[in-house]
Amino acid sequence: MNVLYYDCFAGISGDMHLAALLDLGVDYDELVLDLTGLGLDGYGVQASRASRKGVFGAQVRVVTDPKQSAHRDLRQIEAIIGGSALPDTVRDRAIAVFRRLAEAEAHIHDTSPDSIHFHEVGALDSIVDIVAGVIALERLNVDRVLCSPVELGGGLVNCEHGVLPAPAPATLELLKGVPVKLGGVPFEAATPTGAALLATFVDEYVTHPELIVHRIGYGIGHRDGPIPNVLRVLLGEQRGKDEERREFCVLECNIDDMNPECYDHVLERLFAAGANDAWLTTALMKKSRPATVLGVLCAPELGRTLTELLLIETTTLGVRQYPVMRTALARETLQVTTRYGEAAVKIAYHQGRPLRGKPEYEDCKRLAQERRVPIHAVYAAVREALLSHELGASEPARLTP
Repeated sequence: MNVLYYDCFAGISGDMHLAALLDLGVDYDELVLDLTGLGLDGYGVQASRASRKGVFGAQVRVVTDPKQSAHRDLRQIEAIIGGSALPDTVRDRAIAVFRRLAEAEAHIHDTSPDSIHFHEVGALDSIVDIVAGVIALERLNVDRVLCSPVELGGGLVNCEHGVLPAPAPATLELLKGVPVKLGGVPFEAATPTGAALLATFVDEYVTHPELIVHRIGYGIGHRDGPIPNVLRVLLGEQRGKDEERREFCVLECNIDDMNPECYDHVLERLFAAGANDAWLTTALMKKSRPATVLGVLCAPELGRTLTELLLIETTTLGVRQYPVMRTALARETLQVTTRYGEAAVKIAYHQGRPLRGKPEYEDCKRLAQERRVPIHAVYAAVREALLSHELGASEPARLTP
């Protein structure tokens, strides 16, 4: 299985992402030729060699005609990309990135995605950064995309709305539920564009991936700080395994005196802090008091952090912790195209054969909202697309609703 791993130890931006993929081996001339399918004028993509702290790689700068508009709304950008001569997969994936950005901005400004007017991200250089990055990723033809915890930086950032603390609100919204680090550099390390690319394409966030590395690329940023302003990407291979055994820890606490309305908030905090899973179990405690057992599955290194969160956010007086070993089926995410749009399906394998597939709920929900159809119709379309998709010599996976 071919795997691309983003090592975001110094963050990520649109130009760093494109530069890293060029340094990894994507052909510059072919990329520029592919970009002409966008059908836009007034820009140029400059690629050169650069270094930070002795680390050499590719650096990209998109130069544009200063008369170009910097403000576009989502519909204008969708019209530009949707009406282009780019391949269908590139168009769909590029629009998905901007849709993610619009949803994040809409949540922050308490409005709808279609009402969002992009400022910096609506400028031509940002459109080219994103579309070129999607083209480069398509050219690599990887099966799976992994990413490290993401450095977000700190300090202040100037934007259309004024001076805001870094990371920008849109960046944080896009990376909710993702392991991140703060304050590694005194400036904005991860931009909304970079965060949107990760939110759209990353299948899993892993601190210590097991890879056979074939190629390495370095995307050099335009800032300088205490650590190299570099995005490192690894192109490698993961050996096919039917099962993955990994050590986790389980946290548990018994609660019989908390307002049940608060559980939603607690679970949201747990997932945002990195929990792999969390659940509620009804129990009967001493003196026949009904209670709830709140359980959490997490990496061992997060045990202390999540224990503290439970002690602060719930009424429990104590938390149990014990190690467990989890055996999991090998999985990969497959993108299928339906009559309503593109959706991800998670395929589970057993003994090298696809066992079952599960549509990603958020994709189905998004398509149902966008197309104004019942969500079960989207699930049916995904089932149809999955069954018609060639999964090798094995039988098609069964689809789990």
